[in-house]
Amino acid sequence: MFKYIEKLGDSALYALRDLGRMGVFLVQALAGIFSRPFRFMETVRQIREIGVNSFGVIAFTGGFTGMVLGLQGYYTLSKFGAKSALGSAVALSLIRELGPVLTALMVTGRAGSAMCAEIGIMRNSEQLDALECMAIDPFRFLITPKLLATLISVPILTLFFNLIGIAGGYLVGVGLLGVNPGAYASGIEQSVVNLDINLGIVKSFVFALLIVWICTGRGYFVHKIRGAGFGAEAVSRITTQAVVMASISVLLWDYLITAVML
Repeated sequence: MFKYIEKLGDSALYALRDLGRMGVFLVQALAGIFSRPFRFMETVRQIREIGVNSFGVIAFTGGFTGMVLGLQGYYTLSKFGAKSALGSAVALSLIRELGPVLTALMVTGRAGSAMCAEIGIMRNSEQLDALECMAIDPFRFLITPKLLATLISVPILTLFFNLIGIAGGYLVGVGLLGVNPGAYASGIEQSVVNLDINLGIVKSFVFALLIVWICTGRGYFVHKIRGAGFGAEAVSRITTQAVVMASISVLLWDYLITAVML
């Protein structure tokens, strides 16, 4: 029995140490924003990698999400004789919930995994240690540009996701199912208020911070994570863990933010 208690205590201490490491990591990454010289071109390159190169998957996902919402919403609303509210249903669903959440999940899978693997490989190949030996701050040099790029890219990608999703709902609702186009547009105009837009913006910024924090942090501490293993195996396991943790965190914080702001 004492063995189980000892293992439980050891696991709790490890979790606290890990949480402390991640907390200090976040503070150092944020502090790197105010360190000079500022790596402007590296931040632009990261915006291209994280934001621009993710636009295709965001557009594809947003378009089909809006089309599915238009199809499902039409058949649901038609049972109550409220087909004219289709635009309102599609827009609110995307702006409040599906846009920020699905954008964050897509960015996590595409860019977050790459960030984690990159930092993890640099840790295992001792490139991060080499930077420290040359008196180069790895946070300012590597982490902060990714942080800023993600905070800029995710809200913009969320905006495009919402716009393309609403257009997809219009294509199905108006083009295929015969909903009045004026009713679709007026429903969006009358139902979407500042609170809905602000909710989506806050969620996109919080999700962006969670993605870059968890994915880069897991890669940075790959050598200290229990059960990760060594070499390429450790990087693969930590990358998987980072994607899962970031995705769960996005869903958890989606509920918390909604509960607070609504």
